[in-house]
Amino acid sequence: MDRHVTLFHAPNSRSAGTLILLEELGADYDLQVLNLKAGEQRQPAYLAINPMGKVPAIRHGDAIVTEQVAIYIYLADLYPEAGLAPGLGDPLRGPWLRWLAFYGSCFEPAVVDRMMKHESAPPSTSPYGDFDTMLQTFTHQLATGPYLLGSRFTSADVLWGTALGWTTQFGLIPPSPVIGPYIERIAARPASLRIQAKEAELAAAQA
Repeated sequence: MDRHVTLFHAPNSRSAGTLILLEELGADYDLQVLNLKAGEQRQPAYLAINPMGKVPAIRHGDAIVTEQVAIYIYLADLYPEAGLAPGLGDPLRGPWLRWLAFYGSCFEPAVVDRMMKHESAPPSTSPYGDFDTMLQTFTHQLATGPYLLGSRFTSADVLWGTALGWTTQFGLIPPSPVIGPYIERIAARPASLRIQAKEAELAAAQA
């Protein structure tokens, strides 16, 4: 099976995490770089890939995958030899899926509400209940080990490590004694360091 992937990417955006993941996986990939400031994500060529006009998106053969959580699952399963996705039958498969889904269904809605200074909906209708419970639930899990699933590093750590990096940077999430070292641990990995340098080059080319 051909496992070559194209990543639709924009520097200084959330798609940097997917680029790090591709490096962690040792994946065969190429980049289609978009200039968000020039509005290329809203042009017909890219809207044919993702009508939402968001990055990241990936193309693998005839398959187009959008939405961060779906991408992190898809890529980690596509390269199982990298060990970043617990396989079917692995006791960690369920927790891995849980914390990936928790990111999209609870963490991001809570952070957006806080960023926009929206009052959260009543717990009975809010997708994340309340902000403090959401963050406490995640932090309690993170305290179980160096990584989200304890001692095992997975694609979920790439997603969470990069997301917590920018949310703490903007003051949306407090850099607690658990969260701060976790961000540093993920950012210090060789794949992260390589992409930090590449992101600087791509951003400079668009400046």
